[in-house]
Amino acid sequence: MNIDLSGKKALVGASTSGIGKAIAMQLATSGATVTLMSRSLDKLETVKQSLSTENGQQHQILQVDFTDYAAFKSIITAYFEKNSVDILVNNTQGPPPGTALEKEVEDYQQAFDLLFKTVVLTTELALTSMKEKQWGRIINVASVSVKEPLSYLVLSNSIRAAVVTWAKSLATEAGTFGITVNSVLTGYFNTERISSLNAKKAKEQGVSEEEILKQLEASVPVKRIGDPAEYGYLVAFLASDRAGYITGTQIPIDGGKLASL
Repeated sequence: MNIDLSGKKALVGASTSGIGKAIAMQLATSGATVTLMSRSLDKLETVKQSLSTENGQQHQILQVDFTDYAAFKSIITAYFEKNSVDILVNNTQGPPPGTALEKEVEDYQQAFDLLFKTVVLTTELALTSMKEKQWGRIINVASVSVKEPLSYLVLSNSIRAAVVTWAKSLATEAGTFGITVNSVLTGYFNTERISSLNAKKAKEQGVSEEEILKQLEASVPVKRIGDPAEYGYLVAFLASDRAGYITGTQIPIDGGKLASL
């Protein structure tokens, strides 16, 4: 499928590695002008250089730290005072792993700031111009753990579930302005985050990381974990007019296989 996003401007969070990077690269390949958003200036510059400019795009970078909400609020507000976007991909790094018995109330507050407040604030700022244009795409990178919680990711389980239900509520209102809101419930993909979690689980279980990877692959219907590039294809589709007015959905994607829509 040929996705044409020429003339569209996209803002992609956590876009210097993994799924966020794959999304940014595919949006640029499809013709969009992309603003990369992450905390490492060196990585931002490197990824920016790798983005397609075949449509004459002039991509941008925005250095932010999602874990520092006060600083993030200042930077993202200043960005939207001078810029507008047509496509917003809400994505941040995940909070530290751990179980319900290991976490304290303060941990949930930090996760709330990281996963929820940054998303809601960025979306509110992006909506202003989207409503004026009567067109916009808001896509949230979430997790399948909101449907079936993973005991070792209690912070992510809890707060991402809040993001998904908020997004569903927003979709009803935003749709009247021609704006769609969708959440992608991410399964197992070949990213640094998965590698880090696998290493922790391997240590706890006293097995090799290779064994943990085999267990993950066995749990996926297609018997493999996903390639982030495949995730990029899905987001590009959701960002396009070809998706029509698919909105308010929670789309599980696991191992490169779109489970349901």
